[in-house]
Amino acid sequence: MRKNASALKRSRQNLKRKIRNVSVKSELKTIEKRCINMIKAGKKDEAIEFFKFVAKKLDTAARKRIIHKNKAARKKSRLNVLLLK
Repeated sequence: MRKNASALKRSRQNLKRKIRNVSVKSELKTIEKRCINMIKAGKKDEAIEFFKFVAKKLDTAARKRIIHKNKAARKKSRLNVLLLK
């Protein structure tokens, strides 16, 4: 168990950040799936608009270092390839 005050504070901060990061990652997965389902359902116009929203969310998560910037770029690229098919 951590003894000093700074270690206890870091522990509290890490727990708060972990909860927030898990929430954001879960949201990202959900909106990616929604975008993929729109594409597969043939709703191209809706999917293109929704892709812009997904890209914005991915960029925000990368900027806040919740996910790596290359991971965000890879996910956007793969969604874009699906859109162009």
